[in-house]
Amino acid sequence: MAAAAATTPHSLLLQRPAGPAAPRAATAAAASSLRLPARAAKISCAAVAAPSASSPVAGAGDRGVYNFAAGPATLPLNVLKRAQAELVDYHGSGMSIMEMSHRGKEFDAAIKKAEADLRALLAVPDTHAVLFLQGGATTQFAAVPLNLCAGPTDPADFVVSGSWSDKAFKEAKKYSAASVAWSGKDGKYTALPSFGEIKQNPEARFLHICSNETIHGVEFKDYPEPQNKTGILVADMSSNFCSKPVDVSRFGVIYAGAQKNVGPSGVTIAIVRKDLIGNAQPITPVMLDFKTHADNASLYNTPPCFAIYICGLVFEDLLAQGGLAEVEKKNAHKAGILYDAIDASGGYYICPVEKSVRSLMNVPFTLAKGPDFEKQLIAEAAKEGMVQLKGHRSVGGLRASIYNAMPLAGVEKLVAFMKDFQARNP
Repeated sequence: MAAAAATTPHSLLLQRPAGPAAPRAATAAAASSLRLPARAAKISCAAVAAPSASSPVAGAGDRGVYNFAAGPATLPLNVLKRAQAELVDYHGSGMSIMEMSHRGKEFDAAIKKAEADLRALLAVPDTHAVLFLQGGATTQFAAVPLNLCAGPTDPADFVVSGSWSDKAFKEAKKYSAASVAWSGKDGKYTALPSFGEIKQNPEARFLHICSNETIHGVEFKDYPEPQNKTGILVADMSSNFCSKPVDVSRFGVIYAGAQKNVGPSGVTIAIVRKDLIGNAQPITPVMLDFKTHADNASLYNTPPCFAIYICGLVFEDLLAQGGLAEVEKKNAHKAGILYDAIDASGGYYICPVEKSVRSLMNVPFTLAKGPDFEKQLIAEAAKEGMVQLKGHRSVGGLRASIYNAMPLAGVEKLVAFMKDFQARNP
């Protein structure tokens, strides 16, 4: 590793020329080694040779750890390597994508390709706009009622299935007459309702769900039909976005923070039915008005350029894997291995979630032996290269987030470790 570090771009920048005659030559040498082979007469830097985003997904274990964090979360290694290779000189522009104008031709091409690939992945119909936003999915808790409700007296229905849908409901109450159509709070958010249990208001402007609760690990396997007059279903899909095919036409609004499955933190993606754009409440801040971003192709102000670029690489990678139907098969296989290990442990490990709605993305579990052994397991797992297994601070226990980019080998290693831990600590 030390030898490799000696040839990195950073080390070249830090080297001091040997004497007065050296600056020009040293600068030229550093510049040529920093640039990628996108132009003639440039020296490539072997340490950051660009892989194709369609190359096979490599295991995160290649970096020494498997990262089970809930978000920001692990990204495909081949995507990271490609971003590394393109970081200093993006496509021969002489600039990093983090440096160039968001209105320049290079970034314009990048954001347009990202949208096109996302539309291909999810088969987004022309009836829906794709928006790249900021502020996280939490900002959409306010933006949705501000755009879909005429005022604070307009009703809206919420299925409260966990912490995030509860936060969405509470925020929406500031801008609408939001009400709870169903709540899983009494059951500690370990189940989802049958659709007949959802008490919908026919006058509601929309029905809101969280398709996958990151903290509690419950996931909708199908989606309820809105009974409101406008037929608007809204979903926060932050933690299972692009993990499986979705019929986008069933939704008025889908929104998702990118930092779980499709990119780094900093960009939020909204897919909005076009006929719902342009009716925001007068009090709506300009940056929360869907029309602002739809009219300006997500470029009203400076967008999170690098985050959008990474999302584009991830979309390209998902398409190369065969699309979301193939990705879903991989995710189901990974989750099945982990849930089977928990269920076969004789009660040593406990997943509280009803089996029919267990998340393929976020697997919460506890140890029957109690918190002290949970802490021990987390600490020992980290030493073995499996990190970020601690459960959310609001619920405790453990949580393994196994998003698209978590390789099968990471789940298999975790399961083997869990079995060994149980054998050593009966």
